[in-house]
Amino acid sequence: MQQETQRRKGVPGLMNSRPTPACEEAGAQSSTASDAQCSSDSKKTRVLVTGADGFVGRHLVPYLVAQGYAVIAASRAATTFDNPNVTAVPLPDLSRLFDWQPLLDQCDTIVHLAGIAHKYAGDDFYDRVNHRATSALARAISRGATKHLVFVSSIAAQSGSYAAHDITEDDFPTPNNAYGRSKFAAEQAIRAAGISFTILRPVVIYGEGEKGNFATVHRLSRLPIPLPFGALSAQRSVLSIENFISAVATALTNPRARGETFIVSNPAPVTVAHLIARHRASHGRPPWLMPVPQSWIKLTLQAIGQGAIWERIGRPLVAPPTKLLAIGWEPA
Repeated sequence: MQQETQRRKGVPGLMNSRPTPACEEAGAQSSTASDAQCSSDSKKTRVLVTGADGFVGRHLVPYLVAQGYAVIAASRAATTFDNPNVTAVPLPDLSRLFDWQPLLDQCDTIVHLAGIAHKYAGDDFYDRVNHRATSALARAISRGATKHLVFVSSIAAQSGSYAAHDITEDDFPTPNNAYGRSKFAAEQAIRAAGISFTILRPVVIYGEGEKGNFATVHRLSRLPIPLPFGALSAQRSVLSIENFISAVATALTNPRARGETFIVSNPAPVTVAHLIARHRASHGRPPWLMPVPQSWIKLTLQAIGQGAIWERIGRPLVAPPTKLLAIGWEPA
């Protein structure tokens, strides 16, 4: 049963191709100071960011404000953003049915980040949170005024943890875990809803507050001991948080992004050995990497039941952002 949610009053208007300046009508004359001041709430394009309290959200929200947007920051946890152009609102439990309309009434466009990734959960829970909640959002958007949805999917919707060839958006998706399957199902639901959308498939993201694989690599890098990864040569695509949030801005403003799906990654892939060396160098330390044969590492990990780790550090996954670069995205 849908949760009863108080409906909020929204400001009508369609999403612009760029953030609207605080004073939209240049040259307008006014006899009073108050008339000369434009209301930022009513003039700026309002972006609903779901999952605003997560790793990506905490970087994205202030970035969008700096780009001239007003942000509706929706999150499960109480979150404070010290900025008058950010309005924090509660996000209902995505694992349960609820009415998206009160949130949609407050915005002109949506960046849907909320979901689960680094959790041990069954297929049904991933499907409810990542797929069915997104499907409900897309259907709600379809019933109202035109609003553009930027859906943050994952490279896991396209591929498993490694690939023998460079991945492109034209490859047939082959997700191999519950997370990837739920994200791919969400993508399909968005396309079926008949709305304006852009789907982003980021590879693993690093930056302040990172989680998952990168957090593990960096924890290992901080250990004051030599590490046996000097011989790892598999190329892996990675993505800085700064490049990712700029990709979101491109999806919001570039008309060529409408109705498209994009892989998002740094243009140059790296090896795990390079990542460790780079992280240690940033702390003024030498790489301290031993060239232990890759076969030894593989056999050791498999022997202790951690073969999945080998697939993420010893096998390649190169996913170039060629398509996104072609529409004008400019990574750092």
